[in-house]
Amino acid sequence: MSKSRKTLRMLMVATASIGFAFGVSAQNAHKPAQKPEAAKAAPAKKVGLGREAHPDEVKAWDITIRPDGKGLPPGKGSVKDGEQLYQAQCAVCHGEFGESAGRWPVLAGGRGSLKNEGPEKTVGSFWPYASTVYDYVRRAMPYGNARSLSDDDVYAITAYILSLNDVVKEDFVLTRENFAAVKLPNGEGFYDDDREKTERHFWAQPCMKNCQPEPAKVINRARVVDVTPEGKEGPKVD
Repeated sequence: MSKSRKTLRMLMVATASIGFAFGVSAQNAHKPAQKPEAAKAAPAKKVGLGREAHPDEVKAWDITIRPDGKGLPPGKGSVKDGEQLYQAQCAVCHGEFGESAGRWPVLAGGRGSLKNEGPEKTVGSFWPYASTVYDYVRRAMPYGNARSLSDDDVYAITAYILSLNDVVKEDFVLTRENFAAVKLPNGEGFYDDDREKTERHFWAQPCMKNCQPEPAKVINRARVVDVTPEGKEGPKVD
């Protein structure tokens, strides 16, 4: 073997060795290297606290009702049945006709009062959706005994509260199927907060740096205005 051919063979072996070292075959050593795939996000590191919630546990808490009725359980309840339940479970706080007892929230009345100096925000005058009534009653009422009502009970009480606000008639039966058709008077009365646009011209531009032209100066002391207790005349602190 000539010296030149031997040298060429050694160069080829060396090139192949370098290629394998970098994960490139000898046949593909002359081809441009492909871009590596984007690194996948590392899974969240577990801290070793608690355990994963069981599906039944999640289901027990996942009880939110949307305005379109999604999330409602099967069931039904009439205004007539709701009146009996309301008198037994709700009237002691909210009054027999939703007028309130003591300082508890008013549930009925107040229609057209939202622009008054003292607006009365009730289900019929202010609340936007019937789903808010069902969801709140189901989740938090009666006070002190939440989640004690059956789904049918909540349908019935919701129907009765709607009837107190003249939204449905006395023979009405509320169900999951007709729920979305119930519209409250103030359902279209809400809009996005637009004060950043409509009231911006009233706002003073806040100072963010170098706001005090001169160093701050103490102009009075507690001792001078006689608010600091002296000796044994002050209140006893345990």
